[in-house]
Amino acid sequence: QRCEPVMNLAGDLIGRARENPAARNHLKHMAHILVTWGGLGIFVIAAMDSSVFSFPVLTDLLVIEVTTLRKDLMPFYAGMATVGSLVGCLSLYFLAKKGGEAWFNRKAGRLSKRIQTWVKKNTFLSIFIPAIMPPPFPFEAFVIAQGVFQVPLRTFVMAVLLGRGLRFFAEGLLAVYYGKQATDFLHGHWIGFAVFFGVLCVFMLGWRWLNTHHHKAGVSEDGAR
Repeated sequence: QRCEPVMNLAGDLIGRARENPAARNHLKHMAHILVTWGGLGIFVIAAMDSSVFSFPVLTDLLVIEVTTLRKDLMPFYAGMATVGSLVGCLSLYFLAKKGGEAWFNRKAGRLSKRIQTWVKKNTFLSIFIPAIMPPPFPFEAFVIAQGVFQVPLRTFVMAVLLGRGLRFFAEGLLAVYYGKQATDFLHGHWIGFAVFFGVLCVFMLGWRWLNTHHHKAGVSEDGAR
């Protein structure tokens, strides 16, 4: 019963996102069952959300909600969400390796060319940054692109773990310090949350560019000598 508000909110958000009001009751019922499983329930929801299913914001809201009930278990809940998301992403990654570019083009739509170019130039960042970003960022398209364009499995796993881990642990910390207000903050400030992580990503891209530029300049000087 203590999780009733977040279940209703999640059901409404997802139902609207899918333009299918009938989905709300079903999702609420499923979430009610899984949330009683604690960390295991979060793992299952995160894995489903990152695979062929899609439950926008549900994992995020549940991490916050259960953390407010047991703040001492925040690392466990955030960790289960991270690992669950990785498992779901791996299922898409391996399916994409077999499914080929046609599946990727259907998922990515008009963004397919841009995503393809970015993945080939920035293998790590092209999944790390989408893993941080909240919905409605097209995360699935980037996961599929990683498999289609043969990004090394080790790079893919590390990027997803770091990106999703940063996101879920940040939400867990919000819940630890702000309690129930963290859910309202996340619901009402998705844009601000996305901008924050967007600025962080721009900083990382700039840092990477400076390092690459500095390295190339050093190589050129050595060659001139």
